[in-house]
Amino acid sequence: MTKRRGRKSISHGKYAEYLKVAEHFLKAANDSMELEYWTAAGVLVVHSAIAFADALCIKMSGVKSVGENHEETISLLEEAVSDSDEKRKAVNQLKRIIEEKNKVSYMGELYSPAQTKDLFKRLQRFSEWVRKIII
Repeated sequence: MTKRRGRKSISHGKYAEYLKVAEHFLKAANDSMELEYWTAAGVLVVHSAIAFADALCIKMSGVKSVGENHEETISLLEEAVSDSDEKRKAVNQLKRIIEEKNKVSYMGELYSPAQTKDLFKRLQRFSEWVRKIII
């Protein structure tokens, strides 16, 4: 496989480790929301979504994104899974999560309760789609 910038080849079997990490981040995000740690929960949602995307890309194509360019994660996901309405909806959920991450990480904003709850719903939809494909 030709190595492309921002991508790394990984054994297909490693997807399960990334899936487990994604699940841990999801649970920690939920726990943080219960404690009303909105920004912590938001950050965990973002990391969970990226780990779910990595797990799916690894399982389907043996590659994952590396570095801070999360748009590469989206591109890999779009390449790894056949087109469908469900895929378009799921990719849109991931895009929206990453857009919110960029606001908080680079503009110094804090996540509000409403933003965090919205992000968590998006993560739930995205993770359900990933699980349907992986499992």
